[in-house]
Amino acid sequence: MPLSAAVAASPVGSPGLWLVSIAVLVALLIADFVVTHRPHEVSMREAVGWSVFYLALPVVFGLWLYNAFGSTPALEFMTGFVVEKSLSVDNLFVFMLLLAAFAVPSEVQQRVLLYGIVGALVLRGVFIAAGAAMLAAGTWAFVVFGLVLFASAVKILHEAMTGVAAERDISRMRSVRLLRRLMPVADEYHGAHLTVREHGRRALTPLAVVVVAVFATDVVFAVDSVPAVYGITEDPYLVFATNAFALLGLRALYFVLHTALAKLVHLNHGLAIILAFIGVKLVLHWAHGIWPGVPEIPTPVSLAVIIVVLAVVTLTSLSSLRRAEARAHPPGDRATSPLD
Repeated sequence: MPLSAAVAASPVGSPGLWLVSIAVLVALLIADFVVTHRPHEVSMREAVGWSVFYLALPVVFGLWLYNAFGSTPALEFMTGFVVEKSLSVDNLFVFMLLLAAFAVPSEVQQRVLLYGIVGALVLRGVFIAAGAAMLAAGTWAFVVFGLVLFASAVKILHEAMTGVAAERDISRMRSVRLLRRLMPVADEYHGAHLTVREHGRRALTPLAVVVVAVFATDVVFAVDSVPAVYGITEDPYLVFATNAFALLGLRALYFVLHTALAKLVHLNHGLAIILAFIGVKLVLHWAHGIWPGVPEIPTPVSLAVIIVVLAVVTLTSLSSLRRAEARAHPPGDRATSPLD
């Protein structure tokens, strides 16, 4: 679907606003590539600074939406941003597994994350345009989106309860195996280079293999993410904006949350509940258009439910970890002293 159709379907995003937004997005991505041009290990101070910057941007944008278009688009944007940011944390967890599985050196990890963010933005742009085309074709698209979210919720919940996702051998992904059949792969990393000449022929570096694996996971996350935001707002521009703002700060946020991610053991349970809830919201919205007596779920209620679910799973995750530590180290136990 041409981008012009998505622009026309947006009551908020005029052609000029779309162009300015895309230009700002490209400028921020170029700035990120400049920052990561020289491989280096990211300090906590650097990661926190960039994270604060990228969390402040959507707040400022939301205030601008409120002043320019009123409270409804601003509330839809902030609700969509919370949903997208929640799903992006799950992205980070998978990225963490990929970086560990391929033993990516710390100094080039942020370059891998940046490639993943660019891939996610491109893929979600395609899905946003496709979603706008489906909505323009008929309200049946809401039912399709709802079913997609239900299926995703069941899959995520099953993986969370069985531990399948954590035990998956990521290095055996189909895309990675296909890539290794098509081209030789070097044994060692060569900085931020994706290819290297070895034994007289061009070979991929392990970094290129990791990037392909990240792109493959981006496809899966785009399938969940875009319908979820269309459950909050039908405006393609706001869907684009929530995705862009949620993804831009992932590179820095990864290094801030690297340790905390492992502690959010119930995150996927919460994401499954959120996706199922938005699926119900989409189906009710479709039914309301046919039978006006069917109630809809207002956006403020959606935002409240999402925040409560995230707060609850965070608290239960921390409580679960404390109980596990208590079982591993009962109060009566005492570490053996070197003097004993």
